[in-house]
Amino acid sequence: MVVTHWAMASSPSGPDSLRLATFNLHLGVDGWARPYDVVATVAALDADVLVLQECWTPDDGSGLVDQLVATLGYQAVLEVPLARGVRFAPDPDADGRWGPRPGQMADAMRLEGSRAKRPRRDRPAVPGTWGMALLARVTMTNASATDLPRLRRDRSARAVLFAETPLGARSLLVTGVHMSHLTFGSPLHFRRLWHLLPATTTPAVVAGDMNCWGPPVSLMLPGWRRAIAQPTWPTHRPHSQLDHVLVTPPVRVTSARVGPHSGSDHRPVVVDLALA
Repeated sequence: MVVTHWAMASSPSGPDSLRLATFNLHLGVDGWARPYDVVATVAALDADVLVLQECWTPDDGSGLVDQLVATLGYQAVLEVPLARGVRFAPDPDADGRWGPRPGQMADAMRLEGSRAKRPRRDRPAVPGTWGMALLARVTMTNASATDLPRLRRDRSARAVLFAETPLGARSLLVTGVHMSHLTFGSPLHFRRLWHLLPATTTPAVVAGDMNCWGPPVSLMLPGWRRAIAQPTWPTHRPHSQLDHVLVTPPVRVTSARVGPHSGSDHRPVVVDLALA
């Protein structure tokens, strides 16, 4: 993938505000692999721009991104497959809990090469791809994706998604990520991300599941400020914020919220942005 160096100029006048949401879909299933209504959950966010992680596309059918585009009218600006894997059929022993273990995906899916144990019962599995996407219902240009270096312990590739959209009299750079875990060496990726991002004088936003708490994220992305500080994980009783939206000084956050519990193990983050 091509590394883009950002030098942004003024653009034709765009809307004065923009709603952005980031949401880890958890392949469209809960911890027991029971499907939930992804379309209704995303529609309720009412976002102009969506940064989505853990999008699932089975080999023999349409994926979650296809469903959102067809049903809600979004444009698929970028969709990047990051790993191969399988999604298991629902566990017949499922109960009223989100899953057998809070915030764990082992009973729902398995990435190729993963050392995770198989589900407690041998259940049918559908192969497909696991990745991330950038969707929009506003004009977006200069879309690109950049690979991050592969981490030895990480079963997934990682990438950074970029696109621009008019905001007021300028352009806003939207950056989407799904970072690896700290124990896998994600500070290396944050360092790379820092060098890919524009100067903090540029109107810009970076959003995604960062698999990291807010204070370390702020330390690794100096000059960027968090749009919201509220827990997002695990969904049924959140105690940690892993899903973040950060902005540069030229961007004003007019409102921000964490969405309600759905079927994913993460809660979405929704922010309204304008020029400062």
